[in-house]
Amino acid sequence: MEESTEITNSNKVRGPSQKENDKQQNSSIPEKTVTKPPKLEDKPFQDFISEDFIPTLTKSLEGFGQKPISLLLIQDQRPVVGGQCWMVSGEISAGRRFWLCFSEKKISSSKTFALAEPGTDPSLLESFLIDEKKTTLALLVSRILQRLNGQKWLGPN
Repeated sequence: MEESTEITNSNKVRGPSQKENDKQQNSSIPEKTVTKPPKLEDKPFQDFISEDFIPTLTKSLEGFGQKPISLLLIQDQRPVVGGQCWMVSGEISAGRRFWLCFSEKKISSSKTFALAEPGTDPSLLESFLIDEKKTTLALLVSRILQRLNGQKWLGPN
């Protein structure tokens, strides 16, 4: 093996540089690879919604004294405007219903939200989380709760 030399500012000649010595020593030590668990949001869409989102939303609603009557992932006609989409359809006390619709089978896809009071059909489809760069479980749940609370469905404001 050929040794390289390095000339320092004082014009002295030295042997192999410290960097090269480090490289030689490190090449015999296996690198440790740390594997991070995948983020919840990186799960397949249906798994994320069924295993993480719905249980977390259910627990959060129960914290407000609103045990969901139903909370399901379905593929159906989008409320108000129609067209097939994946959605989380929910019903809480007194027949109040809401829908979180996904334009694609991805949580990062564009989303819309609709609500309906008991005995009525939804009449307005709202954009949902349009300014967010990243969609997370906590963000989805908190914004749904915020929206339902804005309707005074979770208690007096």
